[in-house]
Amino acid sequence: MSPFGGWGLLSAFLALLCCTGSGEEAFEVRMWPEQLMVESGESQVINCSTTCTQPNAGGLETTLHKTLLEEQAQWKLYEVFNVSQDTDVICHFTCSGKQESRSLNISVFYPPKQVLLKLWPTLVAVGRSFTIQCRVPSVAPLEGLTVTLLRGSEIVYNQTFVGTTLSPQEAMVTHNTTAHREDDRHNFSCRAEMDLRSRGGDLVHSVSDPQALDVYEPAQDNQTVIIITVVSVLLFLFVTSVLLCFVFGQQWHQRRTGTYGVQAAWRRLRWAYRA
Repeated sequence: MSPFGGWGLLSAFLALLCCTGSGEEAFEVRMWPEQLMVESGESQVINCSTTCTQPNAGGLETTLHKTLLEEQAQWKLYEVFNVSQDTDVICHFTCSGKQESRSLNISVFYPPKQVLLKLWPTLVAVGRSFTIQCRVPSVAPLEGLTVTLLRGSEIVYNQTFVGTTLSPQEAMVTHNTTAHREDDRHNFSCRAEMDLRSRGGDLVHSVSDPQALDVYEPAQDNQTVIIITVVSVLLFLFVTSVLLCFVFGQQWHQRRTGTYGVQAAWRRLRWAYRA
């Protein structure tokens, strides 16, 4: 066979393939939103669309309960209900006998509905330490959750969590700090903020109820008071002893001087009598 004959068969085969596919129109399937994160138990609206001008069929495949809200030739608007776990939904259209589809993963989050603040002790002396604890129960995902401890509007401490666990769990932050005199003029609070914008969600936050800290000036240390008391008593006893010694010494001197005077007078009388 001539080599040109082989090329002729190949050219004929490629031409047949081109003619066979020429009747199929290239098209795309699109979904909006492209990323989706919803709170557990809530519903969401999803739009399915295609670039095919006259699709033969189309729809949304999902295990969730759904309702078709509105439709036109190139798009369909659905609402899905009670999203309680991560799931995939598939949008599909058929155009000129060819089917295209696109999938969307719906992620579920549990927002920080409760933020609980605890101070202990609630009565503290200036310069002494106390503890601030903040608990955020049943929250997920932890990744992107930031817990901030506040004194008034001032940030005392903050912590951003990491982790990919999707089941709800408790996030807790504990911080030790020193009491200042001005602390009793400000309320302490805790703010939990979940940033879901990179995953198709929003910025969700919640704040605890404010709590006050009672701060007082510390009294003198008991050991110092005891030392001062003992020194004062000893000093008093020493001074008293010195005074008593002085008084008794004076009295003893006076008695001794008086005795010597009587004895001298008696001796003078005896000498006078003998003479």
